[in-house]
Amino acid sequence: MPEQMIAGWTAQNLSDDKYLDGRLRIWQPRAGYRAGVDPVLLAAAVNIRAGQSVLELGCGVGTASLCLKAREADVRLTGLELQGDHAALAAQNGRRNGMDFEVITGDLAAMPAALKARQFDHVIANPPYFDRASSTASEHGARETAMGEAVPLAVWMQAAAKRCAPKGYVHMIHRAERLPDLLAAARGCLGSVEVLPLIARAGRAAGLVIFRARRGGRADFRLWDGVVMHKGAAHQRDEESYTDQMVNVLRHGAALEFSGAP
Repeated sequence: MPEQMIAGWTAQNLSDDKYLDGRLRIWQPRAGYRAGVDPVLLAAAVNIRAGQSVLELGCGVGTASLCLKAREADVRLTGLELQGDHAALAAQNGRRNGMDFEVITGDLAAMPAALKARQFDHVIANPPYFDRASSTASEHGARETAMGEAVPLAVWMQAAAKRCAPKGYVHMIHRAERLPDLLAAARGCLGSVEVLPLIARAGRAAGLVIFRARRGGRADFRLWDGVVMHKGAAHQRDEESYTDQMVNVLRHGAALEFSGAP
């Protein structure tokens, strides 16, 4: 009996994962990079309104974009993904969840012609976290493409700014230690920068940040109060320990406000 194929992948090489308490079903590769909560948090932080358009740079299998559309159905989604097999899976995930999702295969450093003449109300991205000048590359090719910074962060920022409409917003999620690089990359192409720290547990340093900036923005820089993700000072037992705010975001699709308040 022939193996079941899903967007060119054998079904046995994919996991069927639930997001937003099962409202979304996402196929993703069992090996290599696997989307966790980061794309859900990124989507939750976008100050989206009905009727707007969104471009996700490096959309992977589409988790962030589809989480965003689950929160606001009346948005137009476009994704750009370098890896053709992942792009095909992202498009399939859109169809599977009954969501229109235009996915384009291409390199953000050499923007495809199909996107060069277009601008979007929001551009979102979860760029590779690790600068390989100071870290070790993964032996798994797809994971390394997702996690290792082959394209400089400044190029990601410039690509996002160019595709962002005037007064539109760019959102990125990244490791907290890369915040200086994010700020430097935004200088001269984006303004009205806001940063929301994400803290694993109270009393710890932020591990992640969500970066928001506006094309043509002139407001002062804002560093918001950090959002604590887990209850308690340490992990005590093998069970979920998310704060009530995180449960609302990760399970119920609530927005992640930049006020720092639940």
